[in-house]
Amino acid sequence: MIELIDPISKQRLEESPEGLRNENGIVVYPLINGAYRVAASDNYTSNFGLEWNTFQKTQIDKFSGNTVSEERLFAQTNWQKNGLEGETILEVGSGAGRFSQIMLDHTKATLYSVDYSEAVEANYRNNGPHERFKLFQASIYELPFKQASFDRVICLGVLQHTPDFKASVKALVEMVKPGGELVIDFYPIRNVFTKVHGKYLLRPILKRVNHHRLMSLIRNNIDFLISIYTFNRRIGLGVFNRFVPICEIERTLPKGMTPEQLKEWIILDTFDMFSPEYDQPQRLSTVAKWVKEFGMADVDASWVTYHGKLEAPTVRGRKV
Repeated sequence: MIELIDPISKQRLEESPEGLRNENGIVVYPLINGAYRVAASDNYTSNFGLEWNTFQKTQIDKFSGNTVSEERLFAQTNWQKNGLEGETILEVGSGAGRFSQIMLDHTKATLYSVDYSEAVEANYRNNGPHERFKLFQASIYELPFKQASFDRVICLGVLQHTPDFKASVKALVEMVKPGGELVIDFYPIRNVFTKVHGKYLLRPILKRVNHHRLMSLIRNNIDFLISIYTFNRRIGLGVFNRFVPICEIERTLPKGMTPEQLKEWIILDTFDMFSPEYDQPQRLSTVAKWVKEFGMADVDASWVTYHGKLEAPTVRGRKV
């Protein structure tokens, strides 16, 4: 069992049907809709709460009919399927639970899953209740666990959206027990042109638009944007698609989806481009350096390929 610690008072916490109780028996963090609420929902991740409760099943393999999340998880971690019996995994930034589902269905580990947003509700609807699944709404900087407790800590698709990327990496490393493993990925800086992109040109404006209004704006214009994107590709001017306010369809989305699934995924990823408060891509070498600085050894930093041609910059390491 993982020892639960109040990130504010540092007192030990105990689980109960009502929530997490402190040493005086008082419920300090309630259990609401399947998740222990260690953080208030009014924070910089409100867009993700809307995003994942709107697109609750879009990226979940067992609902979508594809295996892209399963392929990605095992390519990035090199974990053995149906293994990890008796181990504990901390997943930070779980969203609607696309990787939670894979870890619950294809490993034997106990999963402690955290998200700072109300996406925890979508995750619980997708994956709970489950005897090996514990769900928390908490900040990466105020995790309710004793440090150096977990056999494995994983954080995929999240770090670039935190206020302080380096401090976030440190917070994750602190949760890994000696000999344990860390696996992270993030949005990369590929070259000097990474931020010469419609995403970064429009984000300062669009991230301030009401999230419901932004979602409607994208939905109402998505067919037009897809037609521009497709036309540019057809006439050999795909290079200009970096300035079209739509996600990169060719490089980032899985193959084999129905037209309806593809459109839904494009709306999701386009909203994900413009709505976050923070979007801070990093160089692979920089993140690897930070991971080593905070006490990880045997660090491997590489581009991992999965689902044919999709790529993810991944850093793995073991706690000294």
